Amino acid sequence: MLFSLDRILDRLIVAGRLTVQWPDGRRSIYPKAAAGRDDAVPALPAAAVSITRNATIRHLLSNPALAVGEAYMDGGLVPVGCSIYELLELLAVNLALNRDAHPVLSLRAWLSRLLRPVAQFNPAGRARRNVAHHYDLNGRLYSLFLDRDRQYSCAYFRQGGESLEQAQAEKKRHIAAKLLLDRPGLTVLDIGCGWGGMALTLAREFGARVTGITLSTEQLAEARSRAAAEGLADRVSFELADYRSMTDRFDRIVSVGMFEHVGVGHYRSFFDVVRRCLARDGMALLHTIGRSPGPASTNPWIAKYIFPGGYAPALSEVLPHIERSGLIVSDVEILRLHYAQTLRQWRRRFAANRDAIAALYDDAFCRMFEFYLAGSELAFRYQGHVNFQVQLCHEQQAVPLTRDYIAAAERGPQTSLAEVMGSRLR
Repeated sequence: MLFSLDRILDRLIVAGRLTVQWPDGRRSIYPKAAAGRDDAVPALPAAAVSITRNATIRHLLSNPALAVGEAYMDGGLVPVGCSIYELLELLAVNLALNRDAHPVLSLRAWLSRLLRPVAQFNPAGRARRNVAHHYDLNGRLYSLFLDRDRQYSCAYFRQGGESLEQAQAEKKRHIAAKLLLDRPGLTVLDIGCGWGGMALTLAREFGARVTGITLSTEQLAEARSRAAAEGLADRVSFELADYRSMTDRFDRIVSVGMFEHVGVGHYRSFFDVVRRCLARDGMALLHTIGRSPGPASTNPWIAKYIFPGGYAPALSEVLPHIERSGLIVSDVEILRLHYAQTLRQWRRRFAANRDAIAALYDDAFCRMFEFYLAGSELAFRYQGHVNFQVQLCHEQQAVPLTRDYIAAAERGPQTSLAEVMGSRLR
C-alpha cells in the first residue's frame, strides 16, 4: 500500500515540494528527481505531512477525495510546519496539472457523476433535513467568522482590498441595483433568505415589501428577531417554507446562495416557480456558485460533512431549464475570484476565533470547518469555481437597454431613480 501511494505521489507532485512522513517513521520527498518538476509553474511553498496510521494510507488509495478530509479530522493526516491550507494548495495545483495521476480519483469522479441524480434527489422533506445539517448549527458559530450582517455567500470586492463588511454591503447593493428597485413599495420574494440580511436591506434602504423564505428554523428565528428589533416587521415577513409551495405574485424575486441546494433534477421546478411567482413586468436575480469547466459532481467530503445534496452547476446545466420555463435571460455576470477573497476572510476570522468555536463544539469540528473553508477557497482559485448572477424577466422591455443602470443605482438611490427611469423603454 505504501509503495502504491508513493508511486502516485511521485507522478502527481511536479510543482512545489511535498515531504511525507510515513507511519513507520520513514520520510519521502516529492518530486523525487529534479526532472519531475514543471519549471513553467510558479514556485509554491514547501509543505509537509505526517501520515500517522496505515489505515489512512488504505483510505487515501481507495477514496482519496473523501479520505484527505476525514484523515485531517481524525488525526490520521497531520500537516507538519505548515497549515492545512498550504498543504491543500500544493495538492490542488498539482491535481490541476496532473488530473489522471490518481487513477482511483478519476474513476470515482466518473461514478459520482453517474450517480448524481440519486445523490441530488431533493424532495421537500429531504431538502429540509439537508438544510438543517449545516444551517441549524449553533447560531454563535456563524457570528464568529461571518460579517455583522451574517451574509453567508460570495461578497463583492469592487477594488479588491475591501473589508468583509464593506464587500458584503457592496454585494447587496450590486444585487439591489440589478433588481431595479426604482420605486418604494415593490414586493420582493427572497428565496433562501438566510438570517434575513438581504431582505432587511431591501426594505430598509429601498422601501421594498419583502417575503423571505427559509428551511432553517435557526435562521428563521434570527431573521424574525432582527426584523422586530429594526422596526421592519410591517414590511418584512419571514416564513419557514419550501420554494415549491409559493403561489403569490411578486414584483421582484431574488435568490442568493440557495440554488446550490436545489439539485439538478429540480431545476425545472425551481424556474417554473420563478415564472409563476414573478409579475409580468418584474425581474428576478439568481446568485449562485457555479463551475466553469462544465458539469461534474460534488466533492464527496463536502457532500457528506458540509452540504448534503448540494451541487455547484455549470451554466450549461442551468440555462436550458430557464429556456424551457419561458423566462428571458436578460443579464449574466460571472464573479470569478470574489468568493476566494470572501473565503479567505472567513478562514482568517475562523482562525482568530478558534478557541471560542472549539468551546461551542470540539477540536474535530474545528478541523472539519478549517478543511471546508480552505478547500472551498482553493476550489475558486484553482478548480474553476465561480459565482453566476443571472437576471431573468418575462418581457424584453422590463430591463433598460444597457447595463449603465446598474452603476447608476450603485451610486445611490437618488441618482439611480432619475437615470434608471430615463433609460427604460416604455
